[in-house]
Amino acid sequence: MKSLKATFEVIEPAFGSSFYYSQYVQSANVKAHVWHYHPEIELVFVNGGSGKRQIGTHLSYYTDGDLILIGSNLPHCGFTDSTTGNRNETVIQMKPDFLGQDFLGIPEMKNIQHLFERAKTGLAFGEETKARLGEKIEELNDMPYFKRLLALLDILNDLEAASDFKVLNAQGLTMEMQVQDNNRLNTVFNYVKDHFKEQIPLEEVADKVSMTVPSFCRYFKKITNKTFTRFVNEYRVVHASKLLAEKPIGITEVCYESGFNNFSHFNKAFKEFTGKSASQYRKELKSVIE
Repeated sequence: MKSLKATFEVIEPAFGSSFYYSQYVQSANVKAHVWHYHPEIELVFVNGGSGKRQIGTHLSYYTDGDLILIGSNLPHCGFTDSTTGNRNETVIQMKPDFLGQDFLGIPEMKNIQHLFERAKTGLAFGEETKARLGEKIEELNDMPYFKRLLALLDILNDLEAASDFKVLNAQGLTMEMQVQDNNRLNTVFNYVKDHFKEQIPLEEVADKVSMTVPSFCRYFKKITNKTFTRFVNEYRVVHASKLLAEKPIGITEVCYESGFNNFSHFNKAFKEFTGKSASQYRKELKSVIE
């Protein structure tokens, strides 16, 4: 039976280092599908490929790799798996005070302190920053620990100065809530992740968290700033985006494979979420790839 709670991930840096660094070849990150959180700030560089992002209440699809900064205790799924098609994935995880309680307070660290504060919402960086810093992030792998730390600080300083980024989790959903809220949202998010291709009656999901339908609807909207129906539709649209990019199947089949049982509803939801029709999305994606 699958766990319905977000996994609290315990992260241990290598001996002699103040932060965790790991590089996974292709789909070797076996934790990618797990909904989890941790107090460490996480920097992820995905070299090539395409896949889903689920960070807090945010859902989206990335192409040609990704560069993401995730704040402390911000729940998320991994970003690569056997279908992603990336060359490798680099993950750096550091506690907010990994350099000591007072180090971030010194004048020279003002930029990085500000970056860590902004990371609480989750940040995805654009093509220019990804191209400029991705190789530097991968080069940390071959550095001795002292030089790796200095290079990491330089990378973080560059990220703070970057202007090509977007906020991923504007509502700021983190696990710094009451335990009851944590458990309820974990249950709902995991259930949607496992069942989005099926119809999900409100009665069923409300029952999962021991609430009446009206109470659940009010609760979910208050916590996430979106209705449960919108959240499910967004998850389905993100999956549809992935299919449109990766599978040579018709748009009607994409609709039903993504959990929509009505083609006109699919078209409306897709355009509302992405700003373009599914056919236009696929056409533009092909022109970028080619």
